[in-house]
Amino acid sequence: MTSTPPYFGSEIEQTVSAIGAKVAKARAERGWSLQQLARRSGLSPASIHKIEKSGMTPTITSLMKVAAALGKSVGYFIEESDGLRPVTVVRRDERTRLHTSKDGLVLNNISGRYGPFFVAGAEAEVEPWADSGPQPMIHPGEELVLLLEGTMRFTIDAVAYDLDAGDSIHFRTAYPHSWANPSDEPARAIWLAIRSS
Repeated sequence: MTSTPPYFGSEIEQTVSAIGAKVAKARAERGWSLQQLARRSGLSPASIHKIEKSGMTPTITSLMKVAAALGKSVGYFIEESDGLRPVTVVRRDERTRLHTSKDGLVLNNISGRYGPFFVAGAEAEVEPWADSGPQPMIHPGEELVLLLEGTMRFTIDAVAYDLDAGDSIHFRTAYPHSWANPSDEPARAIWLAIRSS
């Protein structure tokens, strides 16, 4: 079964995931409350809050209203404003949650976008007994996982590898692969996906 990387999604999904943080940053630069931005954009404070926390993907109409209220172009929210940026800093309290279709997996972004970079990374939280699903995944690239807490099992090309805290695994994703947390305790890891050039 061929699959796109489920951990970091596509470049489009990463761009969408970053919209909320950009809205929050632009609002903070103006010193506005949620209510003030809501009033200026014609959206509800609850909608603004959900957009900023990446709990809701704005429609193009909503994004245009928010952009107009903040004095920004829509392009500011969906692309790098200065082209291929060679450096990205992600502050601890500014990490955005990344989209994943996998139940029991929460990903908080620690990297720049695909495009200018070949690596995407996240701090992953894996719930007890969560797994990647019944079918192994196959896609171009590599993955590197450093397990910080708990235990995980990776199965690569039908061979199982058990990891404890402090262990890491690096593998090519062209081979069938899957992951699981086979324990009653949550796991936490730094998870990197390296795309093919």
